[in-house]
Amino acid sequence: MELSNKNVVVFDYGFGNVRSAERALARAGADVEITRDYDKAMNADGLLVPGVGAFAACMQGLKEARGNWIVERRLSGGRPVMGICVGMQILFARGIEHGVETEGLGEWPGSVEPLQADIVPHMGWNTVDVAAGSELFAGLDADARFYFVHSYAVHDWTLETENPLMTAPLVTWSTHGKPFVAAVENGALWATQFHPEKSGDAGAQLLTNWIGTL
Repeated sequence: MELSNKNVVVFDYGFGNVRSAERALARAGADVEITRDYDKAMNADGLLVPGVGAFAACMQGLKEARGNWIVERRLSGGRPVMGICVGMQILFARGIEHGVETEGLGEWPGSVEPLQADIVPHMGWNTVDVAAGSELFAGLDADARFYFVHSYAVHDWTLETENPLMTAPLVTWSTHGKPFVAAVENGALWATQFHPEKSGDAGAQLLTNWIGTL
């Protein structure tokens, strides 16, 4: 099936630059729609969950739009979901901002906490340490750079796969002060801390790779 036949919904729950995501996905070959419609989000080949701002506010907005149900039900059926920036962070168990803990979607264990670096926010281009066997970063050079804008991250990956029949998640790291999780590939659920839609040719290749798996 050609990439142009893949339908992707950018979930519009009020948090995230949905227009830039729409344009980038369209350039990568997808048929894209921005919507919070439940049925369209459930039935699309791929669902992209953007996110900017505070963890707690994103979680509240997502729940008000029933996005938490949509993500959970898509994943339970093996339907692809991709999170970007705070859209990735809310997939973890909790976010801690200004000492306040907010429950996340809990797809992965772990806490989103303030970056441990001299300069915060982390804003600009950075390389990543790609997990072996990654499909998301296929075809990209080891020195490829991606665009980050964030003050929080996950510094410790705690999910272990005990069932030998299950494929362990692929975790890609970057470093700003201390290493942090830059991307995860976990079955139908993929996510990036950086913004592929703002990452030039490297980001375009990454989105093309995701669309090619739908």
